Amino acid sequence: MTEAADSTEALLRETAARIFADHTEARMLAALEDGTWPLGAWNAVSEAGLHRALVPEAAGGYGVSVPAALSILRVAGEYALPLPLAETMLGSWLLGRAGIEIPEGALTVAPVMGDETLSLTREGTAWRLYGSARRVPWGRHAVAAVVVADYEGAGHVALITRDNWTVETGENVAREPRDTLTFEGVVAAAAPLPVTAADLRMAGAAARTQQMAGGLMRLTAMTTQYALDRTQFGRPIGKFQAIQQSMAVLAGQTAAACAAADIAAEAVGETMNMLPIAAGKARAGEAASIGAGIAHQVHGAIGFTFEHSLHFTTKRLWSWRDEFGNDASWQRILGRHMAGVGGHNSWAAITAA
Repeated sequence: MTEAADSTEALLRETAARIFADHTEARMLAALEDGTWPLGAWNAVSEAGLHRALVPEAAGGYGVSVPAALSILRVAGEYALPLPLAETMLGSWLLGRAGIEIPEGALTVAPVMGDETLSLTREGTAWRLYGSARRVPWGRHAVAAVVVADYEGAGHVALITRDNWTVETGENVAREPRDTLTFEGVVAAAAPLPVTAADLRMAGAAARTQQMAGGLMRLTAMTTQYALDRTQFGRPIGKFQAIQQSMAVLAGQTAAACAAADIAAEAVGETMNMLPIAAGKARAGEAASIGAGIAHQVHGAIGFTFEHSLHFTTKRLWSWRDEFGNDASWQRILGRHMAGVGGHNSWAAITAA
């Protein structure tokens, strides 16, 4: 990486951190749980162009590498950003690759569940999309959905606007929208692209891995500070060996998640490399489970109260862990792949990834 590129990427993350910090105060996060769309936060993010970070510079993006663009999501995870930034980045990336004009506003992507497929039909020059997609992030707030669908056995990317689907509302543990969208409408645009629903799921998994790494970084900082501030029997609880051991485990899990996010991000591209993404998502999900548990143990009862800000991060960690494939699903994929490779070739397969 050149010095100029490194400087640009650092500036990008610094800009993201400054914007996110201004729009993720506890009262704002609490308002989201009542169903309020954080318009001010979205406007700030879009004005800075962060939602186009995966788009080439010629098309209005930053012109940085895929890993550098995805690293913004680690910063978003640190601040528990309540916006479809990951989904808009991924949707814009797919539209750009397919040569479809990217609309303004928040986007979502579909399908996100491993057992779902969507189908395109063509009537003259008009495209229509049929099928349902469950657990679609931020579906009710998106101006359009970017979907990966099949047409005559070939992968296509399609753009469908909000007035061409129906919504059955749902939410994740963090009370963010996770809606069921039913498509039976005219598609704004569609184009062939050698991409599958599995590719979209892998890209989404890499994005969630970055968010989990950022969330764990925040948990480590919050929990370390609390252990230094909270006193018991006349001294900070961080001086007790049991707490120190727990904090060491938390720091180790956070470091593992950050490494997992790095390898997953490197595997995202026009050709997806499944093994690093599967391993990264599974490992970061494991770290999220362990890390959130430790953070709540150290904080004690206060960490479970709504008034304390800890839950805004831990609830998102639990949610991100299960989205775009949970630990078990990615571990099964890894296991089946390695079983198919065979014992004699397993080391070569691991090192090649």
